[in-house]
Amino acid sequence: MIQVAVNGYGTIGKRVADAVTLQPDMELVGVAKTSPNHEAELAVENGYPLYAAVEDRIELFDEAGIDLAGTVNELVEAADIVVDACPSGIGADNKSMYEELDTPALYQGGESADLVDTSFNARANYGDAEGADHVRVVSCNTTGLSRLLAPLDETYGVEKARVTLVRRGGDPGQTGRGPINDILPNPVTLPSHHGPDVNTIFPDLSIDTLGLKVPATLMHTHSVNVQLEPDPADMPSADEVRELLAGEERTFMVQPKHDIDGAGKLKEYALDRGRPRGDLWENCIWSESISVEDDDCYLFQAIHQESDVVPENVDAIRAVLGAADAAESRDRTNETMGLGL
Repeated sequence: MIQVAVNGYGTIGKRVADAVTLQPDMELVGVAKTSPNHEAELAVENGYPLYAAVEDRIELFDEAGIDLAGTVNELVEAADIVVDACPSGIGADNKSMYEELDTPALYQGGESADLVDTSFNARANYGDAEGADHVRVVSCNTTGLSRLLAPLDETYGVEKARVTLVRRGGDPGQTGRGPINDILPNPVTLPSHHGPDVNTIFPDLSIDTLGLKVPATLMHTHSVNVQLEPDPADMPSADEVRELLAGEERTFMVQPKHDIDGAGKLKEYALDRGRPRGDLWENCIWSESISVEDDDCYLFQAIHQESDVVPENVDAIRAVLGAADAAESRDRTNETMGLGL
């Protein structure tokens, strides 16, 4: 059994911890928290051994009546691999600890690509992470774009991708984020950080990205234009692109019959289907939006920023440790987590 530690038990960490417990080849050693908040209580209620992420704060847990299993150093030392799900920038601070304890580490997309040996997407470059000591699971948006671009590039070739990302202002619990009543170019210059981030997975891909930030917490929405490479005689139809994307493991093709016209209804759909926390692990692609004009393919997709990277973290664990090949890992993760809408 792969012994997994999760350092950080917030938006991503608690979801990764839950997913790890579902895997037949993994065991959750424990999770680390900086403060004794409701999420720390949740970890204990779930039976997850809880460790102090900051030794100086142990007394805060004692005062709150929350039992600790030890310190984060002890947690990491006991694990075969650690998933760092701390806020952006903290992973870089933790790297030296992981190296001192000789424990390979996974980081989240908020960390710099320069911090790690390779960036990771289970669909696009699974094998690049094998044997690596430091791997970055790319951000929610880059994960969604990589899942989309990989089959298009493999099947037709991609000359250029142009993407406008309409981004949520913050997660539901990020009360300090904004805007409150505004729409912001984010950034106002070209490109947004997403294009260069996609290039950490597809180094040779030509991609331009623009970003807008809006006062919503639900999801991100991408307006995608992919210029394909086939000769005019081989250009796919919109139906052929639909069929290709529908055959992908981590896509949800939103059909007209679903009567889902936006992120709000997507979240309600997930809740109605019994998804934990209303999570949508898949790219949600509006089937009707897929169109092909000359050599350009267009579509809209929605990305749930709180959850789409969770199965990627699970697959990255196996990739780093050489515990399964790409197809085997994705199939196992999909089955245990219940991917597929």
